[in-house]
Amino acid sequence: MGGADPLTPGAATDAGVAARRARGRIDAVPQTDASTMPDGRRAPSDLAPAVADRLRRDDAGLVAAVVQQHDTREVLMLGWMDDEALHRTLTTGRVTFWSRSRQEYWRKGDTSGHVQHVRSVAIDCDGDALLVTVDQVGAACHTGTRTCFEAGGPLPLVLPAGVVAAADDDTTTHRGAQP
Repeated sequence: MGGADPLTPGAATDAGVAARRARGRIDAVPQTDASTMPDGRRAPSDLAPAVADRLRRDDAGLVAAVVQQHDTREVLMLGWMDDEALHRTLTTGRVTFWSRSRQEYWRKGDTSGHVQHVRSVAIDCDGDALLVTVDQVGAACHTGTRTCFEAGGPLPLVLPAGVVAAADDDTTTHRGAQP
């Protein structure tokens, strides 16, 4: 890989990405296979072939990673991983993501101190999503809230008459119900 390790605080990435970042513009280059990073550089990953073969990546070479608090089962956030981010997550005990906006790896908590200590990682039946259970230190969301879903908030349900939501609250409206 060219340039310094992006996980090192203050480290620059390769000159081309750094130059585009300085101009406020980073163009995403689609990842076409497991050995290419999303910015187009070749990324030899030490991810076990048996694991890599089970992944079904999107067109950018990424897999969704749902992050959940290990003891409460609270869903904290959603991030994206390529093979190298998953390898780092599986081998360091800290969650690493691929930032689609910054086009670099980022390890949760390196800047904020809100660290995610990995407890387990599971792959779904289709291989296109991961469930990462963690011990979350501090807020999981960049807004400062405990979860990204707390920050985003609930959406109103509009259910057909006769269908009852599992937890009926004031965000649920039933069609045909009397106000």
